[in-house]
Amino acid sequence: METAIVFIALFAAIFGIMYLYYTTRHKERLALIEKGADASLFNTGKEKRQFPFSWSKFTLKTGMFFMGIALGVMAGAILSYSGVLNEGANYPSMIFFFGGLSLVLFYVIDRRLK
Repeated sequence: METAIVFIALFAAIFGIMYLYYTTRHKERLALIEKGADASLFNTGKEKRQFPFSWSKFTLKTGMFFMGIALGVMAGAILSYSGVLNEGANYPSMIFFFGGLSLVLFYVIDRRLK
């Protein structure tokens, strides 16, 4: 029962904050319009701004990241069979190392293409 009260209070707080934000913004805009301000003040420039998302870059980044994780798993297995690192540390360390290395390589490739 206590968790339900917490969730209800959380959603009520979020709703209250958003309600106050939008009603205040609406009142400010109406006051500006009544004073004769130009309506171009409300344009935030969304039409002119280009969205910098590219599917080709996203697929290249995720592909390189997953290949880095796979290389990390293989390197961790090699290190565990050879006994170089402790059994608990070899897999996570190699996964994070090769995953991060693949993201750094993506950054280098992306900068060279620009």
